[in-house]
Amino acid sequence: MKLFQKNNRAAAALATVAMIGTPALAQDNDLKIGFAVSLTGYLAPYDTPTVEGAQIAIKELNENGGAAGQFAIEAMVRDVRSDTVQTSIVVQELIDAGADVIVLPCDDDPAIAGGLVAQDAGIPMFSTCATNASLTAAIGDFYFVNYVADIVQGATLAQFAREEGLSNAYLLVSPETTYTGNLPLYFGEVFETLGGSVVDTGTYSFGQQDFSAEVTQIASLNPQPDVIMTSAYEPDFPAFLRQLRAAGVTAAVYGSDGIDSPTTSGLGDVSEGVVFTNAGFPVEGTRLAAFFDAYAAHYDRPLSNSFAATGYDMMLVISEAIRVAGGTDGAALRDAIANTDGLEVSTGEISYLDRNRVPARSVSLNRITGGAITHVDTRVIASDLLPESK
Repeated sequence: MKLFQKNNRAAAALATVAMIGTPALAQDNDLKIGFAVSLTGYLAPYDTPTVEGAQIAIKELNENGGAAGQFAIEAMVRDVRSDTVQTSIVVQELIDAGADVIVLPCDDDPAIAGGLVAQDAGIPMFSTCATNASLTAAIGDFYFVNYVADIVQGATLAQFAREEGLSNAYLLVSPETTYTGNLPLYFGEVFETLGGSVVDTGTYSFGQQDFSAEVTQIASLNPQPDVIMTSAYEPDFPAFLRQLRAAGVTAAVYGSDGIDSPTTSGLGDVSEGVVFTNAGFPVEGTRLAAFFDAYAAHYDRPLSNSFAATGYDMMLVISEAIRVAGGTDGAALRDAIANTDGLEVSTGEISYLDRNRVPARSVSLNRITGGAITHVDTRVIASDLLPESK
């Protein structure tokens, strides 16, 4: 199969998509993938590109006979509006419509709400980009993490900070989600394991635009932190960063994939030097760079982050699992996904084998330099450095 085939026609609006496929494919053998995702609301910037990437993979697969070369793929896309209750309702509707696999939104609460419905029905499922490794226990054995997990991002950032010679860390957390509450703590745990020191921890609330108290706290610390780590994202992260730099605090600032957006790199001198992790950087000559080109051709606009690529990868994992399972039986498909090992995807290799349904996949370290996101390194973190998921 030829990966990353190009289509110069713009895709139809996601909310109106009922099926993506080719009419010539037989309908006896089909694979129905139900997308209970947020095309509107606060999760739309993450769910929408993931679905867009999945659409490219589905088109390519169907042009080559379907999943495993023989199962025509039908994508049923429904907007859950970033709402927890709506997610569980839509998942049930998709199951009633015959979904063989479910894709859930990029946040813990809706993922759990919809995931428990799919778990009860014995339907394998992924979240677009929820990064909490504990969701596998909270939902059940049919649930798989798709994106780079919080524990992996935190450990990778901590390892890099110590390699950069940074010794004293300040953590900024929000207890309102596990992502914003736990990821900095994972960083702190590994940072201390590697010989660093966490000098203090501050908290903030979603939508907070006045960070004067937190900035004053940081400026008064002794010793001063030489790195500040947070998993805050828009609009909180830009507000915090602007006020931090306005107060004259020059400590390095580390973040995670939530700030992988043009907004962050567009902050000018304020964001200079910010380091963050994501699922991949399109280094010239790589499969990921080829995917970025394919996305731009398919949708007539450039791709600015890696969320679409991980949506593409998810479809390749499902297709390979269909081949191994020999069909769409839920339990057989679950087992095949769980035994995926070293599968080549756009972002590198992905493995679920012996990982409790949390993928081993590479992490990209990136730094904002001169208003542009630049690639620093790509690495796979050693499992013995990973903290225990909370």
